[in-house]
Amino acid sequence: MVAALPVSGTDSKKKTETISESIAESTAAAETKTELEGKLETLLEHAEGVGRVKVMLMTDGGQGLYDSGETQVTGVLIVAEGADNSVTVQKIQQAVMALFQIEAHKIKIMKMK
Repeated sequence: MVAALPVSGTDSKKKTETISESIAESTAAAETKTELEGKLETLLEHAEGVGRVKVMLMTDGGQGLYDSGETQVTGVLIVAEGADNSVTVQKIQQAVMALFQIEAHKIKIMKMK
């Protein structure tokens, strides 16, 4: 998607390019977030006792905070079939903490209905 705004003067081309770059960056951030969510879902579903899983990752400001080309995850919501078992919940939480280097209070694990 390219957004072009009518602007008079010689800066109009630069402004259009800047808007196009911003749109491309936000699209890339959304794709990265979806890719990370998919990888985490696949990984967790293969762990013993977890079952089916849905994952939502939150990044800083909802747009993604890039640090050396990597997305900084600030929160995780996981809905899993096996979340009724406290040992399974603890293992999921420890895995997410290790993968994303975030504190336990930024991870919520819920039982899937």
